[in-house]
Amino acid sequence: MGKLTVLALRGVLVALLAGSVFLQAVMVPLLGRDLDEADTDLAYPPAAFLVTVILGIVTAQVVLVCVWRLVTMVRRGTVFSHAAFRYVHIVIGAFVAAALLMFTLGVLLAPGEAVAPGVVLLIGGAVMAILGVALVVLVLRMLLAQAVARDVEAAQLQAELAEVI
Repeated sequence: MGKLTVLALRGVLVALLAGSVFLQAVMVPLLGRDLDEADTDLAYPPAAFLVTVILGIVTAQVVLVCVWRLVTMVRRGTVFSHAAFRYVHIVIGAFVAAALLMFTLGVLLAPGEAVAPGVVLLIGGAVMAILGVALVVLVLRMLLAQAVARDVEAAQLQAELAEVI
């Protein structure tokens, strides 16, 4: 990966991380205030919604940090090692957690007349999309495992060849 690509990706990651911190610091408290002041037909207390949203933002931040670490490994040329699996596993877990949190949000919104049933259906579709991303990352993890195995095999063959020469 070229230096310009790494720099561009890091810029995007910083912007997304800054945006998520803004959401946590400014927008979630405003949402909490609006939920408290509004006369809504929510079946659950506003705190349940706020906790779900905050935890969802945290899962996104975890993914961003792990991608940053993986980009660092790519830049150093160490991504094809067993150390990369730790970050990939965390990313997969974060996506599964995000899907569960989105499902929880759908469950919280389903009873009552606060939102239309179509909104809950859309949330269910988002859950499926998030789980799909987790599956794509799992497939990429399998490709990483194959690449690491090939790298180890190549190193062993090189060592054997060096002994012969």
